[in-house]
Amino acid sequence: MELVLRRELDAAELVRRYPPIIDDAHKRMVFALCGGADTTGALAITRWRAGAVPEVREGRVDVEAVPAPFQYDGAPGVWHVNFADPALFFGYGGGLLAQDELQALEHPVLGSVREALASEKHALTVERGVATPVLVAGAERRCALDTTHLYGNAFAGAPVSAVRAALDVLQPPTRSNLIAIAAPAYGQGSYRREQLDQILATAYTGFAAAVAESARLWPGVPVTVCTGFWGCGAFGGNRTVMTALQLVAARMAGVARVRFYTVRADGIADFERGAAAARAPIEELVRERWGVSDGN
Repeated sequence: MELVLRRELDAAELVRRYPPIIDDAHKRMVFALCGGADTTGALAITRWRAGAVPEVREGRVDVEAVPAPFQYDGAPGVWHVNFADPALFFGYGGGLLAQDELQALEHPVLGSVREALASEKHALTVERGVATPVLVAGAERRCALDTTHLYGNAFAGAPVSAVRAALDVLQPPTRSNLIAIAAPAYGQGSYRREQLDQILATAYTGFAAAVAESARLWPGVPVTVCTGFWGCGAFGGNRTVMTALQLVAARMAGVARVRFYTVRADGIADFERGAAAARAPIEELVRERWGVSDGN
């Protein structure tokens, strides 16, 4: 993989120079309530281009399945996957609230990150068909939103009172480290080997970049990647495939631990099928079929 961009930025100055453009009234309200304009701290932003994928390492990765939505841990070496669009944080200011947009809502500096990188033509997680993951270390998480009744397209039409009731402003804010990677979207039928290779290269590049950045920022600290059913919502990915390839990528990249959030308890069985598939040759996954978009 290749480092394409590195920026060390002050968050307060970034928000001042590149204020987020928020069209949705609910998101404007949340930005104000959580003090998004008051975001502070140092940000380390990098962008990486995928290259050749190495052979699978034999090293051990500790894997934990958690039957809950994402829970954030701001400890050094802990990274959370952003289920990105090829256009980085593209929906942060609109009415949609899927996983990508929820992270941008709770980490309001990400809107400014997008605007700044867009001004340099770097706000892309895929370019000319090649994965270019973007990592953001040190983003303040200034609020938490309970999306039980607000996820996806339900958010924009919800009453203001429902959004306010679901919002918890964090005092003080915590900090998160994020890996923005885009899964392939809207396939049909069985997976092709080139699709599997693309997914693996994307996940490996994002995870290996997190290992490299952790070594730079927190030398000697083992890396934890927190993820879930990446690409299995709006993009219609297969849970077995996307689980298996992320676990293989983590092993390749030298990640010490994967914390896999299944959202609900009934997702554990899907995770376990993917974990079993991760121990088999990758080419066996061509028997798996694409799922269906959830419309969010």
